[in-house]
Amino acid sequence: MKTSLRRTLKTVTTGALAAAMLSLGVAAASAHVTVSPDDPAANGYTHLSFNVPNESVTAKTDKVVVNLPVDAPFTSVSVRQLEGWTAKVITSKLPKPVIINGTTVTKAPSAVVWTADAAHEVGQNEYQTFALSVGKLPKAGTTITMPAVQTYTDGSTVEWNETAVAGKAEPEHPAPSFVTTAEDAAAPAAAAEGQSSNNGLSILGLVLGAVGFLLGGSALGIVIAGRRKSAAK
Repeated sequence: MKTSLRRTLKTVTTGALAAAMLSLGVAAASAHVTVSPDDPAANGYTHLSFNVPNESVTAKTDKVVVNLPVDAPFTSVSVRQLEGWTAKVITSKLPKPVIINGTTVTKAPSAVVWTADAAHEVGQNEYQTFALSVGKLPKAGTTITMPAVQTYTDGSTVEWNETAVAGKAEPEHPAPSFVTTAEDAAAPAAAAEGQSSNNGLSILGLVLGAVGFLLGGSALGIVIAGRRKSAAK
């Protein structure tokens, strides 16, 4: 029994250690600059969160540049303030004019640059989140790619600009990207439909109430008439 118990404990321990090492390996491999939208629905606005980990063991991250799309540009870009970091939105002339909602756009925000002061640089085993509010998003199914450049205090840079290809291994420095989804349903239309249904139920209730009132009155009349006949006899 003791031998069996020891073997079981050894097996469980070995499995747990292997799972932990595998988890650490996956975490290390996935330490990329990534972007997460809170609502990627087409023709709407969204908040983008860029997670930037520090991958250097000798230097800190003191500057981050995110390049915005120019083929389907954002006409609105706002930066959330971040303590210890200054942000600058750069507007540039587009390679070619783009028509957005019937308007020809020739200039649009093309990049955002964040720069840290000495006290807020991202150190080893640390990461920072940078947030933007952008819009409007292009049609559903559009892949929005935003290459980034990460600068370290030793002067070195890492360009996160490689494109991931389905069926192939993930590149070493993939560009942050996301895919737009179907446009959100119009809330007013849903509200109008609900209001119409409520109105229909209200009318049905009034009709049933009137019918009940008439039936009740008829029944009362029959009862009174029957009593009068009985009294006459």
